[in-house]
Amino acid sequence: MELILKYFPDLTQDQINKFTKLEELYKDWNLKINVVSRKDIDELYLRHVLHSLAIAKVIQFEDGSKIMDVGTGGGFPGIPLAILFPECSFHLVDSIAKKLKVVNEVVEGLGLENVRTTHSRVEEIKETYDFIVSRAVAAMPTFVHWIKGKVAKDQKHTLKNGVIYLKGGDLDDELKDYRTATIYNISDYYTEAFYETKKVVHLPIKWRG
Repeated sequence: MELILKYFPDLTQDQINKFTKLEELYKDWNLKINVVSRKDIDELYLRHVLHSLAIAKVIQFEDGSKIMDVGTGGGFPGIPLAILFPECSFHLVDSIAKKLKVVNEVVEGLGLENVRTTHSRVEEIKETYDFIVSRAVAAMPTFVHWIKGKVAKDQKHTLKNGVIYLKGGDLDDELKDYRTATIYNISDYYTEAFYETKKVVHLPIKWRG
């Protein structure tokens, strides 16, 4: 928890309570349904929670924003972002039901009222969102194909509506066809060695009605 406060010192007491409770809930549920590796569960805040929150170093979601987390897995980055932005609505989508069972239990355990989940392939979702976030579930061309028609028209932010993606390593080849993509090095925000090669990618997506 000290790690979160190191980079997000202005949390409310309610947010601190929720981030603190997160570890206990994940450790308990992970014993029943394994969604996080054993190594990662011991470093939950470093490898999952703080990593998810790197998105908040790139953008501050405006109140009322709608965000979809595609391939949320165990709830990352959606759940940490939902704690940080309680006035935004988060839709966590995954095609694997057992992962969403854990997500739903954690959401209920934390009393998060701004999160809903759907067991579905993202292509079947018919809504639009200000931003679509994800953590390296597919190469960008595949991901862009999946989310076609799901980015909202109205802009609330200086950062244009589109994809915000957590990814590691060399992205030159993957992003060569996306000239409008911006890459942010997480190591510019966090000093831990774990983040040396990790990045946040923002790709604006034009609304097509």
